[in-house]
Amino acid sequence: MYINELAKSENDIQTPSNSSLYQDACHIIDQAQQFAYHAVNEMLIKRNWLLGMRIQHEVLKEERAEYGEQTIKKLAKVLTEKYGRGFKKSNLYSFVSFYQNHQDFFQPLTGKSLDMADDNIFQSLTGKSPIRLSWTHYSIILQELTAEGRSWYEQEAANEMWSTRTLQRNISSQYYHRLLQSQDKAVVHNEMVKSTKPLQDKLEYLKNPVVAEFLGFKNNTDYTESNLEQSIIDHLIPFLMELGKGFAFVDRQKHIHTKKEDYYIDLVFYNYHLRCFVLIDLKTTKLCHQDVGQMDMYIKMYDELVRPEGHNPTIGLLLCADTDEDVAHYSVLNNNDQLFAAKYLTFMPTKEELRREIEQQKEFFRLQNEE
Repeated sequence: MYINELAKSENDIQTPSNSSLYQDACHIIDQAQQFAYHAVNEMLIKRNWLLGMRIQHEVLKEERAEYGEQTIKKLAKVLTEKYGRGFKKSNLYSFVSFYQNHQDFFQPLTGKSLDMADDNIFQSLTGKSPIRLSWTHYSIILQELTAEGRSWYEQEAANEMWSTRTLQRNISSQYYHRLLQSQDKAVVHNEMVKSTKPLQDKLEYLKNPVVAEFLGFKNNTDYTESNLEQSIIDHLIPFLMELGKGFAFVDRQKHIHTKKEDYYIDLVFYNYHLRCFVLIDLKTTKLCHQDVGQMDMYIKMYDELVRPEGHNPTIGLLLCADTDEDVAHYSVLNNNDQLFAAKYLTFMPTKEELRREIEQQKEFFRLQNEE
């Protein structure tokens, strides 16, 4: 009798998905997330505009181009050490380009010149018009070389609510210039619409690495992983460290940002026997030549941006977890002599060891899902 009454009371307080309480709660949460994103985005754009203005007026105004370049290089180094990789030299130049293209984007409320030392500088800055795009949108638009094209992409992206992925594709495919040259603009437009998909993910702002870095958080890339991939990666970390072959864990989902894309390396280790970093990327589908090319890019970028002087070139390892072939498919030994290659074979896990580990974790994952 008591159990039946308890079950009944629990059913009474369940919230169906179409109830007004549930709908109101979702509305409040969605509105709060949107407000938070827009507030962060506005502050991010103001910050980059101000930095661009400061660099433009105080550094690049120098007639000696070499002086300006060296100053920005040093500034990028110290800012990156303090605030992270969002202030690389290429980023600082992007801020300058943004300011040069939008000098009237903001203005002081008082009409006076801005004081960079003012503690309330952001509050004293007002926009000429409402901000309709994200900083990532603006940074992508800077890739367009013509002022007319930049203005057109900015207007279209705002009016049509293009995602950054759609905007990037349209700029890369010269959409604006193809429209100008085409006699049948509808054909070009329809092709673009079919090739792109609207952004419908309400949590997109949480995945945005630019916003995450601005707030000082590490981007949560768990969203981009399948459950199987997540499970395998979870167990690869202790597996490699328990081999006793000199592996030290460095990072997970290491973020590498280029002007056009964001990439994430599944695992980064350092092997103190080999004195080099080891990048590991897992693919749950059959490997293709694009995967190999991507790993080669990871290695070159890691060597250029991260690897300290005096350490051996980075090694890349692609693991395939395809149903028919669990294998360490590809590794890179750039410019390494035979002695280092021999050491590599000694201290890196064998294909058989990696195959067994991946197969074991896949079986565990299957059994857990069945339960």
